[in-house]
Amino acid sequence: MSFITERGRSFRYAFAGIAHAFCTQPNLRIHSIAAVIAIASGVFLRINSVEWIFIIAAIGIVFTTEIINTTIEELVDLVSPERQKKAGVIKDLAAGAVMIAAIMALIIGCVIFIPKIFLIFVT
Repeated sequence: MSFITERGRSFRYAFAGIAHAFCTQPNLRIHSIAAVIAIASGVFLRINSVEWIFIIAAIGIVFTTEIINTTIEELVDLVSPERQKKAGVIKDLAAGAVMIAAIMALIIGCVIFIPKIFLIFVT
C-alpha cells in the first residue's frame, strides 16, 4: 500500500470520527453554534491576528476535549456496560474537562469581545 493511500485512509477515518461525534453528541453541535457566533463576531468586530489566534485555539481546544470526552464515554460503555461507580467517575472527569475548556473559551471570548462591544455603544 502506498504512503499516499495510507494517509488518505487515515484522513477518511479521522473525518468519520468527527462526523460520528457531530451526529451523536448534542453538546458538540452547541459548541459548533458557539464557534460560528464567535467567528462571526470576530469578523464583525474586526479582531486582530493575535485575538484570532486565541479564538481559534479556544474553539479547537473545546472541540478536541469534546471529542476526547466522547471517546472516553464510548470506551467506558464498551468495557463496562453495566452501571459502576468508577465508570461514572471516569465519565464525570471527562465531562469536567470539557466544561473547563468551554468556560475558558467563554472567558477568552469575553476578554476579546466585551471591550470592543462596549466601544461601539460608547462612541
